Amino acid sequence: MELKDVDLNLLVVFEQLLRQGTVSGAAKAMNLSQPAVSNALARLRALLGDQLFVRSSKGMLPTPLALELAKPISFALESLQATLSQKRSFDPEHSARAFRVAMTDIGEVHFIPPLMGALGQRAPGVTLSTVRNTAVDLAADMSQGKIDLAVGHLPELGSGFFQRRLFRQRYVCLFRPGHALDKKKISMRDFEAAEHVVVTAAGTGHARNDEILAEAGVNRRVRLRVPHFVALADIIATTDLVATVTWTFAERCARYFGLKYVSHPFALPEIQINLFWHARYHHDPANQWLRNQFVELFAD
Repeated sequence: MELKDVDLNLLVVFEQLLRQGTVSGAAKAMNLSQPAVSNALARLRALLGDQLFVRSSKGMLPTPLALELAKPISFALESLQATLSQKRSFDPEHSARAFRVAMTDIGEVHFIPPLMGALGQRAPGVTLSTVRNTAVDLAADMSQGKIDLAVGHLPELGSGFFQRRLFRQRYVCLFRPGHALDKKKISMRDFEAAEHVVVTAAGTGHARNDEILAEAGVNRRVRLRVPHFVALADIIATTDLVATVTWTFAERCARYFGLKYVSHPFALPEIQINLFWHARYHHDPANQWLRNQFVELFAD
């Protein structure tokens, strides 16, 4: 006999017969009819080739084989029930869950400080790792549960994914105080005359800006290209270079680095920053909880 030949419901009936000692007691505990329990017992007897329970003045007494099977079956059912119960709920205060979220380095600047502050208060045992969507097979890893969430402008995550808008981003020009562009409004002539640093962040919505400006015939004097945003504020603070960045990034640079920014002279389209999760984990309580943290902290 192989496990695939065993109906799990028969094992549940077996355990209840052990506990209750009578067919009527097992039927009542399981909210079944007595004939249904008797039929299940008959199937078990045929499957195992043993009476399992025999009638006596003290109820249904287990046979030696039934006693031998009692402990492993009880343990297996309890383990399965515990696992199913655990998946129906998530206790952040006592969880040691390790989450993985895909985002860019500019996403880390915006999301991680408030998120870690919230996790420290609400889920002290929970840990978080960030990954770059360009460094992994994002769709495959999310479908397999290797990455819990992704956040950003990710149009490639379509079929099989849910998404929730967090906010929209507009673009501005970022520069040091005292720069020639340090005024209330700049023209396209001002923009083209300036020297620029460009972040070539592959796999992000920001990379599309280069294409849009080029297609419109905008002639930028690009002096420096960097692959990420992490050093951008330091670069701009110590040079005459200008960067096209999102408003949220510019606002943070103004607050912590004393930089200045102004509305972009070119009508670059706004981008929508969304939260993504795979359909397989739509009802997963832990995934739902983390999604709620993002929505509560960042949704406009």
